[in-house]
Amino acid sequence: METKEKIEFAGLPLAVYREIAAHLRQIEGLEVGLIPQSSQQFDYHQSQIEGLWISWVSNHTSTGRQLVQQILAYYQNRYGI
Repeated sequence: METKEKIEFAGLPLAVYREIAAHLRQIEGLEVGLIPQSSQQFDYHQSQIEGLWISWVSNHTSTGRQLVQQILAYYQNRYGI
């Protein structure tokens, strides 16, 4: 069974999204991708990325789920989002 989720952090720069994705990719059974910005209006303060998608490609464990939450919490605390 595959579970897919969308994760958004408003205003985070592309480099930080890539860093988050790199950390999440280290979790076994998890695939991660970047969602390009879909807005047609350019806004200098808006991120180039709309968000991340994560997909569990195998039976995910509670440990894997907990790791995802810890990684996301770290970035939320670090960037005040």
